[in-house]
Amino acid sequence: MPRYYIFSPFLIGILIFSLLPLGLNSQSVFFKSLADSALTLTKQNVKYNPNYFSITYPNGDVPANIGVCTDVVIRAYRKLGIDLQKEIHEDMKTHFEKYPNIWGLTKTDRNIDHRRVPNQMKFFERHGEVLEISNNPDIYLPGNIVCWNLSGGQTHIGIVSNIRSNDGKRYLIIHNIGAGQVLEDCLFDFKIIGHYRYGG
Repeated sequence: MPRYYIFSPFLIGILIFSLLPLGLNSQSVFFKSLADSALTLTKQNVKYNPNYFSITYPNGDVPANIGVCTDVVIRAYRKLGIDLQKEIHEDMKTHFEKYPNIWGLTKTDRNIDHRRVPNQMKFFERHGEVLEISNNPDIYLPGNIVCWNLSGGQTHIGIVSNIRSNDGKRYLIIHNIGAGQVLEDCLFDFKIIGHYRYGG
C-alpha cells in the first residue's frame, strides 16, 4: 500500500529556503549588514563639512568628526571591507569619459572623486543594480542607496535603514544633509533621481 506524507507549511518553507542559491542568501545578509553598518554611524558626532581634503589612498577618509552625505555611504561600505575610494578611482581611471563632466576636470582626483554624488551614482549604475524609482515605499529596502535632487539642483545620497517610520509605512534614511550623520523619515522629502543596490 502506498504511503502518503503530509508536510506542514513551515517545513515546506524551510525546504524552499534551503534550496535557494547561496548567493541570494548571502546578498540578503550583506544588505542587512550594510543597513546596520550605516546605523552605527549615527552614534558618531559628525559636523557637516564639504571642504576639500587631501587624504591617504587607499582607505582614505576625511577627519572622523566631519563629513558630507557621500561620506555616510563610503563609511558604511568600508565597515564591510569595501573601499569606494579605491573602487571608484580605479573605475574612473579606466573609464573617465563615462563619468559626469561637471567640474571641468581632465583627470581623476582620488581625494574627492568618490565623495561626489554624481560619481557615486554613475559607479552604482555601472557596477550595481539600478532599481525602480517610484512613490511606492515598499520598494525601498534596507541597504538600498537612494539619491535625490534637492532645491537648487544639488544632489544628495543616503542609505535605507532597517528601521521603519512611526506609521510603519516606510524605512527611515541614514544620511547627512547638514545636521551630521542622522536617521530621518525623509524618503519622499525630495525628488528621487537614483535607486541602487551594490553588494561589492
